[in-house]
Amino acid sequence: MPSSSPSSSSSPSRSSSPSQPRAAVALFTRDLRVHDNPVLAAAAASADGRVVPLFVLDGGILPRISETRRRFLEESLADLDAALRALGGRLVLRSGDVVAEVCRVVAEVDAVEVHLASDVTAYAHERQDALAAALRANGAELHLHDQVHTIQPPGELRPNDRDHFSVFTPYWRRWAEMPLRAPASAPRLTVPDIAGLELPTSADSTLSGGLRGGETQGRKRAKQWLGKAVEDYEDIHDDLAANATSKLSPYLHFGCVSATELAARASRDHPGSGTEAFLRQLCWRDFHHQVMAARPDAAHTDLRPRGAWVDDPEALDAWTAGRTGIPIVDAGMRQLAAEGWMHNRARLITAGFLTKTLGIDWRSGAAHFAHHLLDADVANNILNWQWVAGTGMDTRPNRVMNPLRQATRYDPSGEYVRRYVPELADLSDAADVHQPWRLGPVALKELDYPAPIVEVDGGKVGRRLAEPGDALF
Repeated sequence: MPSSSPSSSSSPSRSSSPSQPRAAVALFTRDLRVHDNPVLAAAAASADGRVVPLFVLDGGILPRISETRRRFLEESLADLDAALRALGGRLVLRSGDVVAEVCRVVAEVDAVEVHLASDVTAYAHERQDALAAALRANGAELHLHDQVHTIQPPGELRPNDRDHFSVFTPYWRRWAEMPLRAPASAPRLTVPDIAGLELPTSADSTLSGGLRGGETQGRKRAKQWLGKAVEDYEDIHDDLAANATSKLSPYLHFGCVSATELAARASRDHPGSGTEAFLRQLCWRDFHHQVMAARPDAAHTDLRPRGAWVDDPEALDAWTAGRTGIPIVDAGMRQLAAEGWMHNRARLITAGFLTKTLGIDWRSGAAHFAHHLLDADVANNILNWQWVAGTGMDTRPNRVMNPLRQATRYDPSGEYVRRYVPELADLSDAADVHQPWRLGPVALKELDYPAPIVEVDGGKVGRRLAEPGDALF
């Protein structure tokens, strides 16, 4: 059954005329799907199917996202509308302040309930509290559902001595023992007569990484990947060139696929070590959400204090542009810019280089990722950055990932670098691809590739250079 808890006390009931039965609002946020959506199912059950499926283009969020993310969102909304129409409904689109727009819709259709997926960020909490108060003042009620974005509710699994787990492994053990909730069925709908903005069209705008937004594409990708690749996931998920990860993270972020349904299908149909490794990744999402639920200040505050960060705008610019002179780092950053996505191993390498090698504040890197990544959940993005930076939940906060060793291990042939750093694509020797400065300054100039901005000595990477290149040759 969908998990539901009213966020406000009982409210005065609205009267409805016999010809106009009561209605409910299903407020979509990042749960853009009809399959296994407890919000939609509960709204329909509460109002005999008379539901306004509503999405509000939040003026507080949209200006901060990239064009790539906006396009993925638009495709997802268009696909959601098509899926709702197949159920007898449609998506109502509004724009502006979420609380104000929801209240307008409630008044227009005389709704008595609004259903919403709960979330863990401070921004989401403020929005939920404001919406609950505004609805209560108008005789309506907000119902929050806490197993929509995650598999297990944030805060439900706790150690004996505190309100959340700070180490992943014991959380994973407890998480793996918990039963999955029953999936929510896609209900038949009737939408009251209400106006909305024109929906974006689902044009053929496939991103360079092969990703298109929407539940249709997400379910298709999940079916193909679970059927063919999950068995090998444990062995090759770190291989940068193999491109062997699921790429389901954008669909999980926007809620185009259900994490609960993914876990159920993987466990039921594909048991094995690859599936267990995949389930651990789904568990990491829940782990980060339960940390953020308990520590919403982690979005901007170090969980584990450390020393001062380096203020180096030039180095930060080189990193964001993929022009650090360290090919494996530049490849990851260019993949991000081109596709709105980056291989997980490349995320670790690029984040480690920024924070541990350059000593630049993780918040700068997290903001850049949040702007460009299709899958930039606040909880996952922020807490992964804090993990790499040594300010978060890593039990070895001082670990340093040498990018040259990472390149040799996870891109031994240099294929990943060649794919995203075309200046080096014609180099045949993998050692030259990963360390092109060995060819000398004249060759680097001919390749139009920068010298490293840090000291390099064989397989070692050192401090930031004041004048890149001079100390190398």
